[in-house]
Amino acid sequence: MDVRKSAIAAIAAAAVSGVAGAGTATGTFTVQATISSACVVSATTLNFGAYSPAASSALTGSSTVSVNCTSGSPYTTALNIGSGGGSFVTRTMLNGGSTLDFNLYRDAAYSQVWGDGTGATFTVAGTGSGLLTSNNITVYGQIPISQDKPVGTYTSLITVTVSY
Repeated sequence: MDVRKSAIAAIAAAAVSGVAGAGTATGTFTVQATISSACVVSATTLNFGAYSPAASSALTGSSTVSVNCTSGSPYTTALNIGSGGGSFVTRTMLNGGSTLDFNLYRDAAYSQVWGDGTGATFTVAGTGSGLLTSNNITVYGQIPISQDKPVGTYTSLITVTVSY
């Protein structure tokens, strides 16, 4: 019986020493993602409606430029002269070879021409609220009085540039 007790004791000792010899190790790893600055821009049509050269006041209208930029991304919004030509002093819409003068402004007082920041023009700056959240900016348009032009639809395509 002593042999049996010795064998059991040896097996128990081996089992305990095996457990006692087992260990654990830990480590860490990094999880990361990078969000780069990005912007998307769109705009609604600025439709002045019917223009009358005999009107006593300028014809006005507005459009909305929607800028969606990654949260916290600073941006600047500029407008070009347009496909109708002219200059930032006086943009033009075309109907065949005929032109109709107008301009675009960043303020409701029609005093700050919205352009590309050159000369006497202004841009509009902002900070992104997220690609899923629009920052809406109003574009104010004005057609001066006393432009006696041929009948037709006058158009100009404006390009909005967002720099970020």
